[in-house]
Amino acid sequence: MNNREKNIIAIQKQQINSQIKSPQVFLIDHENNNRGLIDTREALQLAQSVELDLVVVSEGKEAPVAKILNYGKFQYQKKKRQTQSARPTVKEVRLRPNVGAADYNLRIEQAIGWLSKGDSVKFVIRLRGRENQYREQAGEMLERVVIALSEVGKVHTLDKRSLIAQVVPA
Repeated sequence: MNNREKNIIAIQKQQINSQIKSPQVFLIDHENNNRGLIDTREALQLAQSVELDLVVVSEGKEAPVAKILNYGKFQYQKKKRQTQSARPTVKEVRLRPNVGAADYNLRIEQAIGWLSKGDSVKFVIRLRGRENQYREQAGEMLERVVIALSEVGKVHTLDKRSLIAQVVPA
C-alpha cells in the first residue's frame, strides 16, 4: 500500500456533509462557537449558507461532534502537522579544527535558525591524523560554539573528550 492509498483511506474515515448518517450532531460553527445538539440537516444548511463544509471531528457517545469549516484547508493543515511531527529533531554539524571564519559563522547562523525552529543541534569536531595534536584548540572551538549559541539555546551535553556538544532550544 503506497502513500496515496493511505491518504485516501484516511480521508474516507472522516465524514463530511451528506456522508454524516447521525440524526443529530454537537455543532461547533465556523466562529468556534458551541451551538450544542442540533439536527444534522439544520447543521448542513448552516454550513451551506456560509459556503463551508460540515465535518465530523470526533465520534461522541450520544452524537458526533461536527464542525463547520473549509474541508480542503482542514486537510492541508492536518497533513502539514503530520509532516512536521515526522521530521528529525536533531541536526548535526561537523567541523574541523582549522575551519575558516566565514564557514564557522555560516554554521553558527544555520544552528541559530534550527534552534529557533525547535530543533536541537549537535556539533561534532573531527580530528584526523596530525590534527590530534591540537585537541585543546578543538575543545576551545567547542566552547566558542556553546557561547555563540547561548542566547538561543542551552547546552544539553558537552563532551570535550569526544569533542561533541549538543545544544537544545532555550
